[in-house]
Amino acid sequence: MSINWICKHHTELSAQQLYAILRLRAEVFVVEQQCVYLDVDGQDLLGDTCHLMAWQAEQLVAYLRLLDPVQQDGNVVIGRVVTAPSACGQGIGHELMVQALDHAGEKWPGRPIYLSAQAHLQGYYGRYGFKPVGEVYLEDGIPHIGMHRDLG
Repeated sequence: MSINWICKHHTELSAQQLYAILRLRAEVFVVEQQCVYLDVDGQDLLGDTCHLMAWQAEQLVAYLRLLDPVQQDGNVVIGRVVTAPSACGQGIGHELMVQALDHAGEKWPGRPIYLSAQAHLQGYYGRYGFKPVGEVYLEDGIPHIGMHRDLG
């Protein structure tokens, strides 16, 4: 079944799309990973933040957000990277990162990209040109590390 990739500015999201995004994030980050935290952090609707979504048969199967570099010290920040449990193992996560880098490059050419990765995923993000920055730290009880990629 084909994937419909959509990247929208936060002001273009429908109520149904926003609901699906928040539901998927809660399903994986809060329930599956058993991490009690406030996912709605005030950044989803800031500046030129965009939301990249993968839809398959009316179901949101993958998502991430691209935070506006003006709000993030000059870096495009990739965050809330998630694949639906039902879609794992189909290569959607790889395509999600490819799409994210393409959209970031089109919208904010020449800007560096930053993400906060779960520490065990350093190798995964390394395949896309990200390099660790700093030391491993705990975020909501899960080891993370900052990772940076130059777009130029």
